[in-house]
Amino acid sequence: MKYLKLIRYKNLLMLALMQLLFRYGFLKYQNIPLALNDWQYFLLVFATIMIAAGGYIINNIMDQATDEDNKPNQVVVGKSISEANAYNLYFACTVLGVGAGFYLSNVIAKPGFASIFIIISATLYLYATSLKQMLLIGNLVVAFLLAFSVLIIGVFDLLPVINPGNKIVMAELFSILLDYAIFAFVINFIREIVKDLEDVNGDYNQGMNTLPIALGIKRTSKLVLALSLIPLVMVIFYIKNYFFAFNLYIATLYALISIVAPLIYFAVKMADAKKSKDFHHLSSVLKLIILSGLFSIAVVTYNILHHA
Repeated sequence: MKYLKLIRYKNLLMLALMQLLFRYGFLKYQNIPLALNDWQYFLLVFATIMIAAGGYIINNIMDQATDEDNKPNQVVVGKSISEANAYNLYFACTVLGVGAGFYLSNVIAKPGFASIFIIISATLYLYATSLKQMLLIGNLVVAFLLAFSVLIIGVFDLLPVINPGNKIVMAELFSILLDYAIFAFVINFIREIVKDLEDVNGDYNQGMNTLPIALGIKRTSKLVLALSLIPLVMVIFYIKNYFFAFNLYIATLYALISIVAPLIYFAVKMADAKKSKDFHHLSSVLKLIILSGLFSIAVVTYNILHHA
């Protein structure tokens, strides 16, 4: 259990579920060729999970002092797992992830794409060691990496099989993946700031420069409240122009209940949030919204098939 805690297995399961949903709950129903067969796609998911696990491990190693202040009961490295063992596990996960990525890049005859996995691994290391201490930079990096875990599906499964005959269809599918990636980016960016609000005391003691430290908790909370209106407007726009316009009533109802309602709840609660436990709760709400947003791709696909 201590190793599962170290790699934050719940987040990894959500990441894997997301990539599997897009493949088997969406792309498989589009009557298009896909570059990867099933086991190769599972290898792509494996590569993503391994690199993400490595990122969580190195982050836990570098965050020992901060976590002692913020979450003393959740500290793993230095207590139940030695730092040396944690480093070994970090290297193992990263090498496995990059290795799988290198193999897949050659499978689709795009060997240069292996650099994607190397760059992501290096970025996660830089995030843990330096970037997260810079104002907003760390928040942007984490949000972008989650968004890219959606786009990488298109890079490996769609891009290699684009031809003049299917270019328009592929562009539409890429556009849908991009929409979901943008949604994941915005929500996760907000969530990273909320987590900074939750951890403000420990971060301050460690000399970090997060937004709540620079602006103060009250001003940052107001900023988060304002930012939370962006995804709310985005989702309502999407529902009106795509779901409702094409009579996708099941998808519309799902989005209103599982995404719009929680976003409104988040905004209302954010207006009164002051304590660390309040921000922890709101961070969990945002994670649930991300998960609900990802599930919507399968709901939309089902609604299109059912409607047809």
